Amino acid sequence: MTNFLQSKSARILTVLLLVQAGAFYGFSRSENIPKHTPLSQFSLDGTDWVLRQEVPLDQETLDVLKADDILSRVYQNKVNGQMATLFIAYFSTQRTGKTPHSPKNCLPGSGWVQMHSSLLSIPVQGEPKPISVNDYSVARGDNQDVVLYWYQARDRVIASEYAAKIFTVTDSIRYNRSDTALVRVVVPVNDGDTQAATQTAVSFVKTFFDPLLHFLPA
Repeated sequence: MTNFLQSKSARILTVLLLVQAGAFYGFSRSENIPKHTPLSQFSLDGTDWVLRQEVPLDQETLDVLKADDILSRVYQNKVNGQMATLFIAYFSTQRTGKTPHSPKNCLPGSGWVQMHSSLLSIPVQGEPKPISVNDYSVARGDNQDVVLYWYQARDRVIASEYAAKIFTVTDSIRYNRSDTALVRVVVPVNDGDTQAATQTAVSFVKTFFDPLLHFLPA
């Protein structure tokens, strides 16, 4: 029985049962959609990171994402000159079929090849424990990037796509809401130094994590 509960089939069955429960108990009600501050107002003024570019998304990409609010920017560290791209896709509800797309699915579809995948703990201001995020290195030709990402739902930082789906259902039942956000940081690897790129990405996350909380519903 223990081996079954730990199997992939059991996890899939659990998600299906929770989705059915959510549909019965939560999705039949009018959803509570919390207000949020537009991501366009997000700022890192007063930090070591300077906004260098707003990255517009084409209409085809926007149609695929179906997010209710998006931030896509390139920042540069004033101290070491390193660049970092911050992407946030916020979904006020997932009941209509809108849901974040995992970078582990999107990036390979764009020609990137996975080099490394693990979890990374990052101590951040205001959190009693380090947050756990996905640490995902990819390469395409001579280019290599370090990608850190997670799902932000209410006051939770969730690395696992599987856990994110479960929390969506439980929040729909308990709180009558299904809002969430995908937060992704991409830092290019220079001269093959993946460790330095990871350190830059971690530093960037530590800088923007607390300010970002004011833009996502708790």
